[in-house]
Amino acid sequence: MHERQQRHTAPRRPRRVPAGLLSLVLPVALALAAAVPLEAGAAQVGKASWYGPGLHGKKTASGERFNPQRLTAAHRRLPLGTQARVTNLKNGKTVTVTINDRGPHRGGRIIDLSRAAAQRLSMDGVARVRVEVLN
Repeated sequence: MHERQQRHTAPRRPRRVPAGLLSLVLPVALALAAAVPLEAGAAQVGKASWYGPGLHGKKTASGERFNPQRLTAAHRRLPLGTQARVTNLKNGKTVTVTINDRGPHRGGRIIDLSRAAAQRLSMDGVARVRVEVLN
């Protein structure tokens, strides 16, 4: 009986995914990931946060050094160098930022702002915003 139990508890080999399936799934996944509007005038609404404590002087995704006093932001998909207008939907305040980094890395947020940009929007922590692509 002991031999039989060992035979049934032996680890299973992982199943291979057919290559044809990957060639179908990958383009669809990439298309969905790129579904964020990129043309000028396009807008996105969601939560924003600010980042920067402990990051001053570190390189961003664009290669420039992070400065929390500059009007910059991190976005997952907008091209680096894109200018975007961010509006705090609670108080109507706006700021124009340059996308120079990738993020946010916390779920449910669409943009991470530098401390200076967050201050211009009178953000305490997380705020509901509209992000409009300017260029």
